[in-house]
Amino acid sequence: MSTFPSKVDIEDLSRFRYRLRRYLRASEDLCQAAGVTVLQYQLLLHVMGFPGREWASVGEIAERLQAKHHGVVALLDRCERLGLVRRQGSTGDRRQVEIHLLPKGRDLVVALAIAHRTERDTLMRALSEPGACGLGGSDGPA
Repeated sequence: MSTFPSKVDIEDLSRFRYRLRRYLRASEDLCQAAGVTVLQYQLLLHVMGFPGREWASVGEIAERLQAKHHGVVALLDRCERLGLVRRQGSTGDRRQVEIHLLPKGRDLVVALAIAHRTERDTLMRALSEPGACGLGGSDGPA
């Protein structure tokens, strides 16, 4: 049963959204300074960070980015032109295309992951605080 959020719930939600936005803004600035967009960085991060292997499919990247397949293909085109990734046909499933990082892409992910560390740690600490998810026990808008 949904109850109207209290003032405290709204304050918690506002604090959560503010902290999340601060992290995202810091990420935008770090990526811009490194010469890539946030989406390009996220694509590279998800390829390198895909569990259990050193590549990801276009569909898997689309899911992680919460983006449409055709949008990810266009993003991959740009990353490929920058020398960050390469596409490779799958040996197991000929319909599938594997996305692999090139050394330049791998180096960029590592450098940006290090640069993001302080803001990420600040966000993680804030999220572990009571009421940090912004709903304080009530069901309400996010």
